[in-house]
Amino acid sequence: MSGHRLTLRQTPALRLDLRGVLPDTLAGLSVAEVERLPLAYGRDLVPLAEWFTVEATPNADADTAAALHLVGDLARVDHIGHQMASGRLRIDGPVGDGLGVQMRGGVIRLHGSARDQVGCEMSGGALHIDGDIGDFAASTLPGSMDGMRGGLLAVRGGAGDRLADRMRRGTVLVGGAVGDFAASRLVAGTVVLGGRCGVHPAWGMRRGSVLFADPAVASLSLPGFVTGGGEMAVAWQLMARDLARHTDFSALADLPRRAVHRLRGDLAVDGMGELLFVN
Repeated sequence: MSGHRLTLRQTPALRLDLRGVLPDTLAGLSVAEVERLPLAYGRDLVPLAEWFTVEATPNADADTAAALHLVGDLARVDHIGHQMASGRLRIDGPVGDGLGVQMRGGVIRLHGSARDQVGCEMSGGALHIDGDIGDFAASTLPGSMDGMRGGLLAVRGGAGDRLADRMRRGTVLVGGAVGDFAASRLVAGTVVLGGRCGVHPAWGMRRGSVLFADPAVASLSLPGFVTGGGEMAVAWQLMARDLARHTDFSALADLPRRAVHRLRGDLAVDGMGELLFVN
């Protein structure tokens, strides 16, 4: 099965919406057919060829999933990978808002940074980002009540405010610092923070786990959280070994050998979540 390489020719003056341009929807289309696909640009619809040079790229392995490769300064291009269900999407360069929104499957790998609403309401698949991301990642869309619902969001850089707000399921890994209200109103799932965080982490947390993987982050004194009781050695080893398999994050490799301290809460909302601090 062949894939496609789309190279941005020039930076658009307005926001360019790339939703609908996905590995599986482009699979089997000719270069000419891809070039005619309509893109939302301001209030107009323009052919994809107005902005991108399109090339067919045969996959090395005929059994691999459909592939799409985007190249260029895509900082003004939004909704890349919107509702992606299968295939592989590689991006070389920065992107705009809404990367991987409502993603259901497949793999997106971004070699660059992204703006706001990365992975909002995603329910499956894997979203890997080498650089930084903006606010409301793995969170809700405007008017919605549920954030990320499954899958993996792995960010080697930092993240903005409201990371994983109302997240319900899945795993979020952030290697760098994060902004305010990280994991706020968390319903379930696992959030791993490799650097420092802003104010009010886990505010209004209901359930789930937030792991502070940087030993420099001491156990925080947070209203609504108390030292957790009960034996957790076995549960910690299972979690630590599962997280250590993410080889892109070297800080997680030795988790099974590190001790952990747990806080429970947020009791202000009758929460039963946990904050984990490793030594």
